[in-house]
Amino acid sequence: MIQEANNIGKSDRSRSEAEKSLDNGFILLTRILGIGVAVILLFIALTVAFRALPAIGQYGLGFLFSSSWNPVKNEYGALPMIYGTIVSSAIALILAVPLGVGTAIFLSEDFLPLPVRTILVFLVELLAAIPSIVYGLWGIYVLIPFIRPIGAFLNTNFGWFPLFSTPLVGPGMLPAGMILGIMTLPIITAISRDSLASLPPELRQASLGLGASRWTTIFRVLVPAAFSGIVGGIMLGLGRAMGETMAATLLIGNSNQLSLSLLAPGNTIASLLANQFAEASGLQVSALMYAGLVLFVLTFIVNILAELVVSRVRAKYN
Repeated sequence: MIQEANNIGKSDRSRSEAEKSLDNGFILLTRILGIGVAVILLFIALTVAFRALPAIGQYGLGFLFSSSWNPVKNEYGALPMIYGTIVSSAIALILAVPLGVGTAIFLSEDFLPLPVRTILVFLVELLAAIPSIVYGLWGIYVLIPFIRPIGAFLNTNFGWFPLFSTPLVGPGMLPAGMILGIMTLPIITAISRDSLASLPPELRQASLGLGASRWTTIFRVLVPAAFSGIVGGIMLGLGRAMGETMAATLLIGNSNQLSLSLLAPGNTIASLLANQFAEASGLQVSALMYAGLVLFVLTFIVNILAELVVSRVRAKYN
């Protein structure tokens, strides 16, 4: 009996040591993978920055505030593209965030029978599988004709306002922003729904047990608890909107002239790279790399701001 007890104790100890080794190995692997991601990100940034050095040295920060893009004269400025990137992404978020988060709440709660919700979840996620070129073609043949009367109404009645000072004759900032909103919608919806669905059921039960209504429970308990995941989904959607090429190229008009009007043609940094990089040479390649570096920095700043917002909300509700 004593020998058997000693053998069991040894086996428990050896198993415990094996589990500790496995845990330590897993921790080491995750650290290596995390550092690897950071190294890849740094390598990409340094590569783009190195290729952009000639343009940085030639134009400096004036590149960010100049509206001239003339490869013949080697005059390059990214202000219209920066403006187009920010505005088109802002339009996309204005449309996609309320609709996406609202759809996520609708699909995560018991508003509909489970089979119906399952079908709707599949249809929403199916939107993410549609190629961007299909979105672009749909935008040309369906979206632009549909919103052209809306653009005419805005220009006729609110043409005094700079955002609607030009007529919508075809591709422009507004249709590009709308199609980007449709493209980011499934990302925001799917991640927000998963964040809400993964919350402990005790949160909902405790809130309802204290007398809160269903809507109070959703907006005062569940949404704040899942806020970090919702913001993560929004940031992924914003990243796709800022970096989208084909759909934006087909719908934004590809004009390098700065116009405040949402109905006028514009351009984005991603569209500029897609249109000109294949035929670029000399200083133009460096200027395009400089524009890509600006897009990289813009995305980095947006993610930092999002992290600050999440940290404040966590501090408020913890």
